[in-house]
Amino acid sequence: MNPKLPYVLLVGAAGIIFILSCMLLSRGRQSPSCESQPHIVEKTGSTSQSLVFADLTPEEMVEVVQYLQGNLGVQLVDASRAKPSDNCIASVDLQVPAKAEVLQFLDGGGARPPREALAVLYFGNQPDPNVTEYVVGPLPTPVYHRDVTVQKYGGKVPYHRRPMLGSEYEQVGAFLETVVFAAAPTFLKEVFEYDGTNMAFQTTAPHGFRSGDRKSWFIVFQNVSGFFVHPVGLEVLVDHSSLDISRWAVSRVFYNGQYYRDMVQLESAYVQGRINVEKVRKAPQDGDFSSMKPRAPSAALFPLQYEPQGPRYSIRNNHVLFQAWSFAFGMSVNTGLRLFDIRHKGERVAYEISIQEALSVYGSNCPGGMSTRYMDGSFGIGRYTSPLVRGVDCPYSATYVDTHSLSETLSPSKKKASLCIFEQNLGSPLRRHYSNLQSLYYGGLVNSALVVRTIATVGNHDYVWDFIFYQNGAIEGKVQATGYASSSFLHGDGLRYGNRVWEHTLGTIRTHSINYKVDLDVGGMKNSLVAHDMAFEMTRAPWRPEHQIERPRLTKKVLDTEDQAAFRLQSKMPRYVYFAANSKNKWGHQRGYRIQITSFAGDHVPEASSMERAISWARYQLAVTRRKEEEPTSTSIYNQNDPWTPTVAFADFINNETITNEDLVAWITAGFLHIPHSEDIPNTVAVGNSVGFLLRPYNYYDLDPSIYSHDGVFFTSEQDFMACEINPIACLPKTASCLPNFPPFTYDGFQNT
Repeated sequence: MNPKLPYVLLVGAAGIIFILSCMLLSRGRQSPSCESQPHIVEKTGSTSQSLVFADLTPEEMVEVVQYLQGNLGVQLVDASRAKPSDNCIASVDLQVPAKAEVLQFLDGGGARPPREALAVLYFGNQPDPNVTEYVVGPLPTPVYHRDVTVQKYGGKVPYHRRPMLGSEYEQVGAFLETVVFAAAPTFLKEVFEYDGTNMAFQTTAPHGFRSGDRKSWFIVFQNVSGFFVHPVGLEVLVDHSSLDISRWAVSRVFYNGQYYRDMVQLESAYVQGRINVEKVRKAPQDGDFSSMKPRAPSAALFPLQYEPQGPRYSIRNNHVLFQAWSFAFGMSVNTGLRLFDIRHKGERVAYEISIQEALSVYGSNCPGGMSTRYMDGSFGIGRYTSPLVRGVDCPYSATYVDTHSLSETLSPSKKKASLCIFEQNLGSPLRRHYSNLQSLYYGGLVNSALVVRTIATVGNHDYVWDFIFYQNGAIEGKVQATGYASSSFLHGDGLRYGNRVWEHTLGTIRTHSINYKVDLDVGGMKNSLVAHDMAFEMTRAPWRPEHQIERPRLTKKVLDTEDQAAFRLQSKMPRYVYFAANSKNKWGHQRGYRIQITSFAGDHVPEASSMERAISWARYQLAVTRRKEEEPTSTSIYNQNDPWTPTVAFADFINNETITNEDLVAWITAGFLHIPHSEDIPNTVAVGNSVGFLLRPYNYYDLDPSIYSHDGVFFTSEQDFMACEINPIACLPKTASCLPNFPPFTYDGFQNT
């Protein structure tokens, strides 16, 4: 044995121990924190200009309220406590200036339009009760108001069309508990174990069958978590049309498939044993099967995304910059998230993109379910925008923005973290190619996009609203539906109207229709609408005339009128419909932006229906009209409670006017049919319930603008693809090996609810 061998082995062992110790120490050492890199500073002018679209500040709202209190000559009651016979302020929102004035300011060096508010007031305490809309200005110190109701709607808005205030719901609830239920104590106690607190009510809408009606079915549920899927079989039709609450009355009662004149008749029938009682097991307070509490303990943490060098977008006030994109954002009390002055590479491609309405039409063999047609804008999509939970509703590292509104109160309310903005790596390439023919190379671009999101919880439904900005110049508008399914009590032929999802619960069939306004300005304000599609043509092979070839060819058509540009919901629509500019790209094609709709809508309400005109926008998957200031929205908050005489009927917008070389608006409807099933318990998942639209450049550029993205990756077989200067992805172990600076978790969603 070599006498030096033990020493060699000892030295080697010591070296191995030293290396392992270094590795263990390095693993135990915390990685450095991620540090934000400086960003390109945006032009101050564009930031200040975007304020023309900014939501009202709380201070401005207060000024408007004080002005109205001091200048209308009537007493204004706080809407949160108002009776139907009172005068009150229903809402105060931004009055968006006329487009011509805004463009003169943004593009022509004109004066900034005066900043104004739109106030909606209920006048119940006067000989002719009505709803009046006032424009109040100029802000921040108003000195004038003007009644715009007749100008907007062609006449006064009758009082019965007013959306229900929260106070009216509370008053109906008190009426049910103290007056209606008092008439059937034995029935309620023995069948439902009613104790004055264990019942919840859900209203239906519209409220009747003709103009002037205000009769609402109130569906009774167990008052537990997720009560929407705990019907007990009792429904009450309340006539609350009188402005005198003491004159409210019960018009009809429904229980387990049978109708009764009132609760007195129901009580009498029960006591005499003439009712088929279906007792529902009393649910625990957490709702049992409807509880959203996880049934499994926490385990390994789900994947998180972070920004190793900080956000690559900037937000100042209501203005956002992201790579080649810029836009202003805002929140309407009624319609929710809206965007203005959307530009790509400095050029405006859209003046406005906004949500208009969310409609759901229900079926059931219970009266409340079968008569429900919810128009969520009437309840307030923006008003019911909910605070977002960091890390679930949006990525943890997203930027969270507070929003303010004034609705049904005299004071502004603050929704903390109710809007989020984030850049998202979608986990797939925006484009790529791997070449193993002729030359060997790889080229690709990560699909990283900017997302602007709000989530509105309107009753049982939660709508996740996204506007997404891609690096190739495309914009996506998308809504995902989740929340609880509405339900009816399962009885009789109920399975004709849905699926049984629990012992007594029928998940009722419903359609969802979402309407958007898209005011594209492609290469300028004047555009035309063009349709491209395909058709097969038969031809003889020039080199073998005896053989036939079927080849697709391009079809082209300019859609000259509004009638030609109105595509019915289930009709065949050209697959390429685009707004065409008056300019051409390098290759001689009209520059354009294409509208591509993602939808699997159910059928529209038959046009013979007495209320269909109120939702006539839902007839069309796409309708393009001339833009008019007097047609700012496709519907009205007043349509919900009087759909039989709609305040705004979208069908009237389409009157065969010429739309060639005009300022145009696209009204887009996307939707889906929802037949609830057992997997909708405890509540509905968003997967598969996503619809919307894409706006895509179509010959707008000379080539794909994303080729200029800094995120591109390209290397050949002859290059050192491990070198950072060749392939930045190879440097991620160095450039992205840092710990994200996650802020502490906070949530204010249970404050001031």
